[in-house]
Amino acid sequence: MRLLVLNGPNLNFLGIREKGIYGTNDYGWLVKRLEEKAKLEGHELEIFQSNYEGALIDKLQEAYRTGVEGIVINPGALTHYSIALRDALASIEVPIVEVHISNVHKREEFRHVSVTAPVSTGQIVGLGLLGYELAMDYLTKRG
Repeated sequence: MRLLVLNGPNLNFLGIREKGIYGTNDYGWLVKRLEEKAKLEGHELEIFQSNYEGALIDKLQEAYRTGVEGIVINPGALTHYSIALRDALASIEVPIVEVHISNVHKREEFRHVSVTAPVSTGQIVGLGLLGYELAMDYLTKRG
């Protein structure tokens, strides 16, 4: 299966930013772990991170053209306000799992609303970096 993992703003600062919330493993650790999982299970995986909304939208449009079969996305703060990102996700008719490392529902009130969740197949929150692996499992084993 061909999968895309998209990470939004500040995810490249894993292991640096708010370790009590996001943990001590860095972004490189996450990428390596997901790549190893995909290889072991025989899936094609692309991982992309950007602090720029437009770059994420461009990658989603590229995914449409290149036949990506499932998407894992952690939009970061864009989750709460990016209608443009929401519209790009809605344009792609593949399963999409939104992932959040922390339990956004136990945090500041502005984090409780996701404009991207309604166009996602499902959402995983509060399970740390394991949420990415669980999202991949869902996408590759569903049905």
